[in-house]
Amino acid sequence: MAAFSARPWMLLVLFSSGCLLLVTVSGADDKAQPPVPSYHIFSPGKLGKRALQPTCLDDNTNKTSCYGNCPSRCPNTCGVFCPGCKAFCPCDLIPGAVCGDPRFTGGDGNIFYFHGKKDQDFCILSDSDLHINAHFIGKSHPSKNRDFTWVQSLGILFGSNHRLYFGVEKTMTWKDNADRLVITFNGERIEVPTELNARWVPDSVPALSITRTLEVNRIKVELKGVFTIMAHAIPITEEDSKIHNYGVTPDDSLAHLDLAFKFHSLSENVHGVLGQTYRPDYVNRLDVTKNMPIMGGTPDYSSSSIFATDCAVARYLEQPKIAMVTEIH
Repeated sequence: MAAFSARPWMLLVLFSSGCLLLVTVSGADDKAQPPVPSYHIFSPGKLGKRALQPTCLDDNTNKTSCYGNCPSRCPNTCGVFCPGCKAFCPCDLIPGAVCGDPRFTGGDGNIFYFHGKKDQDFCILSDSDLHINAHFIGKSHPSKNRDFTWVQSLGILFGSNHRLYFGVEKTMTWKDNADRLVITFNGERIEVPTELNARWVPDSVPALSITRTLEVNRIKVELKGVFTIMAHAIPITEEDSKIHNYGVTPDDSLAHLDLAFKFHSLSENVHGVLGQTYRPDYVNRLDVTKNMPIMGGTPDYSSSSIFATDCAVARYLEQPKIAMVTEIH
C-alpha cells in the first residue's frame, strides 16, 4: 500500500495531569506554509482538591503565564493557544475530529456535517487494509426532515481478520465517575482497569494498544504505524438539549463518542465519509460558507452492520474501485 503524508501530522503527548500537548509538524511538501501556533488539548478536572484550568507557560521563566477557560460549547475538552491562553474547541480545528451531531473536520481541514440516520451503521473510512464503521444513535424531531444523530460506537477491521469494537453503553442517568465504555477484540470483551494510564495489549497483535487517558470514559486506541484514535464518552446534557432542542428524555442520556483520528499510512485510494478527505485528489465541493455544510450521499456510505464491508465505497481487502460519490448540498 502506497503511503503518503502531504498534510501536516500531529503528535499527542499525555501528561499525568490529564493535559494533552498537541504538536503539529509539516510534511515535506509543506515548506512554504507558515508555522503553526503552539497549542494544548486540555480536559478540565481536578488534581486532588485543586481545579485544573487550561494554562500557558512562559518560555523564559517556565512558570504559568495565563489561565484560560474552556468555551461553553466544549466544557469537557478544549484547546488553548499559547501564548495568550485563547481557548477553542478541538472540533473547530483538528483534522480527523468527529464530534457532536456528527461534525467532521476532514483531512483537508474543512468542517462538514454528516447526519446519516439513527440506529444505522456507516463507513467513515475504508482502505485496502483498514475499514472503520460508525454506529449512529439519534432522536427524531417532528419539525426537521432529518434525525439528530451521534456516533455511539466504532467497528474497526484491520489485517485480514481482526475486529476491534468500542462504544458507549446506553445510559439513563449519566455519572461522571462511572465507566460506560464497552470494548471487544475479535469477539471477546476486554477489561482495561479504571486507572489513569492503564494499558491493554493483546498477545496476538502487540502493535495494538488501548490506554486510559482518564480513569473512566476516555481512551487512546493505537495501532502502530496505522492509526491513533482518541475517544471520549460523553452524554447530551440537559443544557445542550434545551439549546439545540434535542429532546433528551429521562430514559436515555444519548451517551456518545467524541473522536479524534490520526492516520499514518493511508493509500491514495482511501474512501468513506472521513477517509476520502485524506486523498491527494480530493476536491471539497461542499459549500463551506454555510454554517452547516452537509455531506450528502448517505446511501453510498451505509453498511449493513458494524463490521460489514458492504458500503458502496468499500476498499477493504482491495475491493473493486468506484468513482468518488461526494454530493453537493
